[in-house]
Amino acid sequence: MMKPRNSIAKTIFQIFKNVSNPRKPPFSSSSILESVPREKVDYLVIGAGIVGIAVAKELSVNHDRQVLVVDSAPIFGTGTSSRNSEVIHAGIYYPTNSLKASFCVRGKELLYKYCKDHEIPHKQIGKLIVATGLSEVPRLSALMTRGIQNGVEDLRMMEGYEATTLEPELQCVKALWSPSSGIVDSHSLMLSLVDYDHTMGLGRS
Repeated sequence: MMKPRNSIAKTIFQIFKNVSNPRKPPFSSSSILESVPREKVDYLVIGAGIVGIAVAKELSVNHDRQVLVVDSAPIFGTGTSSRNSEVIHAGIYYPTNSLKASFCVRGKELLYKYCKDHEIPHKQIGKLIVATGLSEVPRLSALMTRGIQNGVEDLRMMEGYEATTLEPELQCVKALWSPSSGIVDSHSLMLSLVDYDHTMGLGRS
């Protein structure tokens, strides 16, 4: 078995603050190159959001590779990754036979396992997708069909009165119940992936 050389990918953030400032002349390519530290690595990951740091950790820890992560921000996860709904999706919405669909269904199970193994706050609370009128029922049925084709086998169509047993304030004629949907603390997840305390050399305040 390979032993990883690093506990996680080495992360370097480089900011070029004046590149988009019209009042100052732009950096020349030579001056930018001179300001960037020279590193020889196996892989370069551009973007330190949740996907970037997850890819970096996988390559570094599980495949014994030297990885460099670069981002325009001074710290990881400051873009979309810190501004999402923190939902663990079941895989209902993506087109059938697409990579997004298969990755979502498989990734959901991997994410639940990772969160459990690393004690990351999460909960498989399920999700109700509702039809508030009869005209919306065909779209709800189509969603269920697509979800099943994508491999989400635990979906169930409910009558409106059944849905109110789960959420009394609902007013709907039918609802699609997705028990494998959930929520996760995305910030704790990202901290776990970068092993913040040790890799970045910082303590928590």
